[in-house]
Amino acid sequence: MDPDPPVPSPEARAAVRQHAQSLAEQADRYMLALEAVVAALRSKHLDDHAARAQAIEIASAELVRLRTATDERRTALIEPVTSAFSRLRTDLRPLARFGDLDVQFVEPPATGRGLPGDIAHEARAIVRSAVLALAEGGSARRVRVQWDCDGLHLLIEIRDDGAGELRAHDDAMRPIGERVRSVRGSLELESTSGWGSNLSIRIPLDPPATAARVDDSEDLTPREREVLRLVASGAPNAEIAGQLGVTVNTVKYHVGNLLRKHGARSRSALVALTR
Repeated sequence: MDPDPPVPSPEARAAVRQHAQSLAEQADRYMLALEAVVAALRSKHLDDHAARAQAIEIASAELVRLRTATDERRTALIEPVTSAFSRLRTDLRPLARFGDLDVQFVEPPATGRGLPGDIAHEARAIVRSAVLALAEGGSARRVRVQWDCDGLHLLIEIRDDGAGELRAHDDAMRPIGERVRSVRGSLELESTSGWGSNLSIRIPLDPPATAARVDDSEDLTPREREVLRLVASGAPNAEIAGQLGVTVNTVKYHVGNLLRKHGARSRSALVALTR
């Protein structure tokens, strides 16, 4: 009989999860680049030759960016809010320039507090995902993106002029909400039929003052404790859903609650609080 395979250490599982997150972030960037390429090729303002040239330029620039991107840059200690917002504008410029979507930017105050590198990175990813969701919906023609900082939180507002039919639990919006919760943020969505939708996102800039051990908390339901135990073992959402006899979306809901209740920014941080 073959010996049992070695059980991965918590550090190894955390590294695997971090790698998976990095791959997901790269996928977001690829999606954005592809959307920009398609927008350039479909542009009514460019002839065939110019459209192809712009598409090649966008794709080449994105390949260079992806090949040279490093974790060190992404997790820089502090990034000025104006610099972080400028990088967001650069990310969205091809879509705004060649697509049918008019993306407008409201600059943050130059005196705003600097952002922790991981918060700046996540904020850009959240906005990119939201703008892509609005672009894919097809009804919006104009989107306004605004950042501000009250000294304790990064405040993000994204408003469109679409059909006003977005809901927080829509397939396009649910991953955005999960990402906001992963950095202990909150998201409010207001939609008015015929007038568009407004996303208000609030992300704290400082870690929680205290971090109580998750497994000692009395604020967990029995099902949340079961989910936590399986998360701590390194099981992915699909495996947890199979063991508990629930859907993957239900598992994601419980994990989001655990992250929010204990101020954890990621699953690995949540696991660390149990040890």
